[in-house]
Amino acid sequence: MFTIAKRMTRRAAIACIAAAGMAVAGCQPTSLGSSGPAIGPQIDPSQPVQVAMLVPGGTGNADLDWLGRSLANAARMAAADANGARIDLRVYTTTPAEASAVEAAETAAAEGAQIILGPLFADSANAVGNAMKDNNLNVLSFSNNTQIAGSNVFVLGNTFDNVADRLVDYGVKQGLRRFLMVYENDAAGQIGAAAIQSAIAQNGATLAGRQEHALSRDSIDTIIPAVSQAAKSGQIDAIFMTANQQAVLPYLTDQLANAGVTSREAQFMGLTRWDTPAARLQLPGVQGGWFALPDTTLQSQFTSRYRAAYGEAPHELGSLGYDGVAAVAALAGSGNRNAVNTIGLTRSAGFTGVNGVFRLRRDGTNERGMAIATINNGRVVIIDPAPRSFGGGFGF
Repeated sequence: MFTIAKRMTRRAAIACIAAAGMAVAGCQPTSLGSSGPAIGPQIDPSQPVQVAMLVPGGTGNADLDWLGRSLANAARMAAADANGARIDLRVYTTTPAEASAVEAAETAAAEGAQIILGPLFADSANAVGNAMKDNNLNVLSFSNNTQIAGSNVFVLGNTFDNVADRLVDYGVKQGLRRFLMVYENDAAGQIGAAAIQSAIAQNGATLAGRQEHALSRDSIDTIIPAVSQAAKSGQIDAIFMTANQQAVLPYLTDQLANAGVTSREAQFMGLTRWDTPAARLQLPGVQGGWFALPDTTLQSQFTSRYRAAYGEAPHELGSLGYDGVAAVAALAGSGNRNAVNTIGLTRSAGFTGVNGVFRLRRDGTNERGMAIATINNGRVVIIDPAPRSFGGGFGF
């Protein structure tokens, strides 16, 4: 039996832990709630704000070091862009080990840090959050594992919950009501499935069925008849796939297409980016499918600026470094003494980063403005642009 993605590459592991957040330490922070006390110090807006940044470096892994370099460089760009604020950015390199991240955070706190950006990995972010409680410092982690969010720990990464809610919300507005969920049986697949199920419930739609598969061709083959029957019989309006492992999407969509099921029979949508790698765009099964993207105009501008400044493209997660500094700078630049505490960080208007608008919730999670895209004849087409601002309450 040919197994799909049986072994994860280091790059895939980075994306999975930073984006899906699979590694969670045992001690979980408690949720702040909507009316808890403010965490974090007040600042003097007339003075520089000392921001500590924990990034991977010197690891011996080229991809991980590139990511650390991108995070730090993007943060420097945001500090330079600060309007009316002075950011004293201090970068500390760490290994993926929890102890290394905690040691760096404790050093930063001793040197006067007023807020911590990073680290990358979920378990390390959890450990740093616990270590910084006595220092009354907030931690803006680059992970998006919502399981570690809460108390003084925020997640900056785009979450499965964000993507699922955006897609289901848009689908419901287009008349889609009955969703079939297809997901992997690994940890990331389970997290993604939970996000999809929650989004369906929150948007008043119906989970009409669920199909779980292992990371193998044989396992995917076993669910194709049931998925195909549901689509052809009109029992469902949409098929929402986690397809988190890189090899799953091409095989799953091709097998469905071979069985006569495409987005014409039931709208395909995915929890992950369908436009990378670029070769995916030519796959017959993904044509017409929906997925979520950041604000492509802002992202393109950032990439061009970064390449001009540093002579290389930024890592796809590097923009999170910009976002963290930009949030603090926006608050400090307006004279807000709460620039590094939970009162300021969780303002309902949010902030504008290089991937679009975003805001932090009091429970440590985030909300990001995203576009809805489809693939049409091998080209990415934006069918619903990313919002440029938030409304009165949470939710677009």
